[in-house]
Amino acid sequence: MPCYESVFIARQDISASQTEGLTENFSQIISDNGGKVVSTESWGLRSIAYRIKKNRKGHYVLMNIDAPAPALHEMERQMRIHEDVLRYMTIRVDEFEEGPSAMLRNKDRDDRPRRGDRGSRYEESDKPAKDDSDSKEGDKE
Repeated sequence: MPCYESVFIARQDISASQTEGLTENFSQIISDNGGKVVSTESWGLRSIAYRIKKNRKGHYVLMNIDAPAPALHEMERQMRIHEDVLRYMTIRVDEFEEGPSAMLRNKDRDDRPRRGDRGSRYEESDKPAKDDSDSKEGDKE
């Protein structure tokens, strides 16, 4: 069977558990029509580049699917009908990518502190040393 990657964006005002419910619903449609969902990844609530149906953010979900074309068409039809799904896109791939997707790898990078969070410009060890030459001259007199 052909392999597909499908990403959909759900509305921002639904909860994460409702997004998981949507994913389970679409997985059930695939399995009922003779396919299987190999893996799913939730990318969380992310900003959208432009407004879609008055939404600036959305819950992103990636599904790796191994299914015949009619099963995929039925899932896409249900996505088109469902009011909580803002956008979806499905592409055919030769094989699935091993490990986490590129978005999850970038998410780890986003967890790092920002540049402004580095603290003061100079740490204690980086400060210039005090000039002790004046005190030594005073001791000699």
